[in-house]
Amino acid sequence: MDRTSVKIVVAGGFGTGKTTLVASVSEIPPLTTEEILTEASVGVDDLTGVEGKKTTTVALDFGRITISPDVVLYLFGTPGQDRFWFMWDELAQGAVGAIVLVDTRRLDSSFPAVDYFERRGIPFVTAVNRFFGECDYTEEEIRGALELDPRVPLVWCDARDRPSSKLALVTLVRHAMKRLTARAPA
Repeated sequence: MDRTSVKIVVAGGFGTGKTTLVASVSEIPPLTTEEILTEASVGVDDLTGVEGKKTTTVALDFGRITISPDVVLYLFGTPGQDRFWFMWDELAQGAVGAIVLVDTRRLDSSFPAVDYFERRGIPFVTAVNRFFGECDYTEEEIRGALELDPRVPLVWCDARDRPSSKLALVTLVRHAMKRLTARAPA
């Protein structure tokens, strides 16, 4: 049986939950490149809103999830800090789409990820990560703040929760497929 491999990027700002999302859905033990934050990151990494964060991704996260007998998703989580953005071009190459994780406590850290995928024409969904329960903002307020195109799906998730993270992936796959079929010649 031939399997179709689909590459998905999980992106977002520093501390938005990318590593957590990949780990929550991966059917294999995820590969992570987490390193302990050290004194060298003081003044470089902005911990505002994520003061308890002790580690950070320095290269990528990798996971896999089989969504049907013939389709396997390979998940590539990006590092969030701007000093590692050079990795994004490599990680996004060949991806059918991306999940941009958003933490409303640090919404400004999501702007570069949204811009990155918009500029490259890579289909993406925005997933508002509810680490701490309810979100104080409406979908309209978040869309307005991020200047999201109305065609970009926005979903609510908790990156720690497998079903919630899977819903974000399903939403992305459907969105990417819809965009691909809309571009296909008749």
